[in-house]
Amino acid sequence: MQINPDEITSILKSRIEGLDAGSATLTEVGTVLSVADGICRVHGLENAMSFEMLDLPHGVVGLALNLESDNVGAVLFGEWQKIVEGDTVKRTGRLLEIPVGEALLGRIVDPLGRPLDGGGDVLTSETRPAEFKAPGVVQRQPVKEPMQTGLKAIDSMIPIGRGQRELIIGDRQTGKTAIAIDTIINNRNTGLVSVYVAIGQRMSTVVALAETLRENDAIDNTIIVAAAADEAAPIKFMAPYAGCAMAEYFLYSGRHALCVYDDLTKHAYAYRQMSLLLRRPPGREAYPGDVFYLHSRLLERAVKLNDELGGGSMTALPVIETQAGDVSAYIPTNVISITDGQIFLEPKLFNSGVRPAINVGISVSRVGGNAQIGPMKRVAGRLKLELSQYRDLEAFAQFGSDLDADTQRTLARGERLVKALNQGERQPLPVADQVIQVYAATNGFVDRITVERVPAFLADLVSAAHARHQDLREKIGAGEWSDETQAALRAAVSEIADDFGYDLDEEGQPLDDDAAPALANGAARSASQNGVAAQPEPEPEPEPDRPEEVAA
Repeated sequence: MQINPDEITSILKSRIEGLDAGSATLTEVGTVLSVADGICRVHGLENAMSFEMLDLPHGVVGLALNLESDNVGAVLFGEWQKIVEGDTVKRTGRLLEIPVGEALLGRIVDPLGRPLDGGGDVLTSETRPAEFKAPGVVQRQPVKEPMQTGLKAIDSMIPIGRGQRELIIGDRQTGKTAIAIDTIINNRNTGLVSVYVAIGQRMSTVVALAETLRENDAIDNTIIVAAAADEAAPIKFMAPYAGCAMAEYFLYSGRHALCVYDDLTKHAYAYRQMSLLLRRPPGREAYPGDVFYLHSRLLERAVKLNDELGGGSMTALPVIETQAGDVSAYIPTNVISITDGQIFLEPKLFNSGVRPAINVGISVSRVGGNAQIGPMKRVAGRLKLELSQYRDLEAFAQFGSDLDADTQRTLARGERLVKALNQGERQPLPVADQVIQVYAATNGFVDRITVERVPAFLADLVSAAHARHQDLREKIGAGEWSDETQAALRAAVSEIADDFGYDLDEEGQPLDDDAAPALANGAARSASQNGVAAQPEPEPEPEPDRPEEVAA
């Protein structure tokens, strides 16, 4: 068969003329060289960008992380086990984006916005970049608006403001998550949108947590981002950034958001695993050199925007788990230096019944009184100092030496302050009730009540304030602290304390028999509040005959 060049030329010309201008698309395509442990190496993507999304077969999404001279190291999201050597990889030209919007509220999703709660598809129309540059100093304003946790110990001594980054740090099983959940519950009706990011937890734990929020009517303004313990490292690595992007949607629309990262220790573990698989050089404790930047660029996105940009805020509550209380380890010191304060929880305090088990000596908020309403700032001013003194004297008093009257008074006051600041799980208090209770504790009203009856007295105080002094509560809640308000509060607390009945005299000695009726009434009231009927005093048993009397 004879091939005529002219015929070929004419055929090619006719084909080319038939093409519409601009209809052809140019796609950069690469090939999978190797795949293992959720990591693949791709050849042929010379122009790929760092953090660019890649398309792979079977709906798997890749994220380009290592840009090397002859290949690209990418982490895989989805069913990466189906990817094999030789598969085609396409560039998308887009950096990693996360679905955001109102439709995510009340849902449990993975870091890519896919539902995990069986509640149907999440219908969002907007996305935000997972990595986003934090606003600069000019775009911010000082943190001065309180973000109430509902916990007396925190709101009085370690206040958190909207736009702050406050670290919750402590050993496992010391109540770190409980503080975050109580904060979410306390803010369910304040317009604050909460994003809870669970990293490396069992899925059953996450579901139980969602159920707790549902029981307390707090799920409808909460997004739960879950990267379960059995997920691959890249999913755990992405989770905090995804949660932050979802919260930023509300931040940049002029609203207020709270982001809980629970916890960043497991996040660092996942990043270390991923980096070692990508053959990045290990440093201290085998973490890569940029592990500080991993957390700093995440937490730097917490902000209180200035009024020109809408005045929105995003508060961050990162959680770090320590080993045997060692806050000087690598990751804890990194995150302590990034954040604006820390709440340190101690196993010893937790085991002795202190809830929340906060060590007030090394817990701090670097925003301080700026994030408190006026009345709380006034009544809680010396609380932290008195508690710190009590803890020091408590250790000293264990040696059993004779103590002078001043030391005994300080120890007695400290015991009652600890009892007054104790608070059960899922029982957040409105700030006005906190002020009334802290006022009673710091102004000597609990000093003449036995330690066991302090919780009953504080419960009486709040119920009486709700019943008889509602206008005073509203004034305190609105931040009013005039001389008139202080006098009214002192009179109200004094009246309620007299009704409750004192157990001790001015010197701290038990009252005589004349005060017995008031004491009995107080005990009965305390028992009834605990759901226990007041039991009559048992009659003393007759003493057995002495041997000498029998002999006589």
